[in-house]
Amino acid sequence: MAAFFQSLGKTITAGVVVLIVLLLILIGTGAKVAIGEHGWWLFAMRWLHVTSGVMWIGLLWYFNFVQTPSMPKIPDDQKPAVSKVIAPTALFWFRWAAMATIILGLILAMMNGYLVQALTLQKPFTSIGIGAWLGTIMWFNVWFIIWPNQKKALGIVTVDPAQKAAAAKAAGMTSRINTMLSVPMLYFMVAQSHGGVAF
Repeated sequence: MAAFFQSLGKTITAGVVVLIVLLLILIGTGAKVAIGEHGWWLFAMRWLHVTSGVMWIGLLWYFNFVQTPSMPKIPDDQKPAVSKVIAPTALFWFRWAAMATIILGLILAMMNGYLVQALTLQKPFTSIGIGAWLGTIMWFNVWFIIWPNQKKALGIVTVDPAQKAAAAKAAGMTSRINTMLSVPMLYFMVAQSHGGVAF
């Protein structure tokens, strides 16, 4: 059993299998699961959007709550393990989770028929619209500020030491800005589905 869970791919596949089995059990007990209907696809898209968002914000918070504060405590000879192995892998999942979250969110809003209303902050879609714009700013920051600068800071792109230090500072500051924006973004995203408790 331990060997099975050593593989991330097998673990995720098992999670999907458990989900399918549980859905089949629910169907077998008479529960109405409208698989294939429009409402089910809306829910599936929301689930995928939330799942990718959990990975994105989870990694953002990992960088800001765990990795960055821990780096000064790590002996210099051990820091390459983080900067050469852990950080590049975490940044891969971080940026692609951001991309998946934004794309799935746009698709979900379009499927629900409120994409334009949300993006133009029309009532009653103001909450989701504010959340979407904050998420878009955060996505932009990931792809066009944090990632290009992290490539320099981590040595993926070779630059001189002064540029490397400046890139690390820019990436770190933008990551902190995204952490700040994640608080209202999550609030407004959740507020939309709770009857506009945002106001």
